[in-house]
Amino acid sequence: MSDDTLRRLAEVLEQRKQAEPDSSYVASLYDKGLDSILKKIGEEATETVIAAKDGDAAHLVYEMADLWFHSLVLLAHQGLGPDQVLAELERRFGLSGLEEKTARQQK
Repeated sequence: MSDDTLRRLAEVLEQRKQAEPDSSYVASLYDKGLDSILKKIGEEATETVIAAKDGDAAHLVYEMADLWFHSLVLLAHQGLGPDQVLAELERRFGLSGLEEKTARQQK
């Protein structure tokens, strides 16, 4: 998935905020609120873990796509988007994971 795909999807998710809950799956998630979105992410994360443990690459990709999608729904619900996450990943690029973790703990 390219940055462009993430941004295009984020635009659609923003548009769904204006849709009637019965017209769109995403609009219905927004209507149900944060707890429902978080529950869905938990379900998708669990399904992703199971797919990884099963060793089925195609199933893992499918479940990871669901997890990413619902994570983008959460970001949009919170007024955020993939650009903020990509910027954070870019900030961490070239930084040792151990250094990043230490810096987080010092805040």
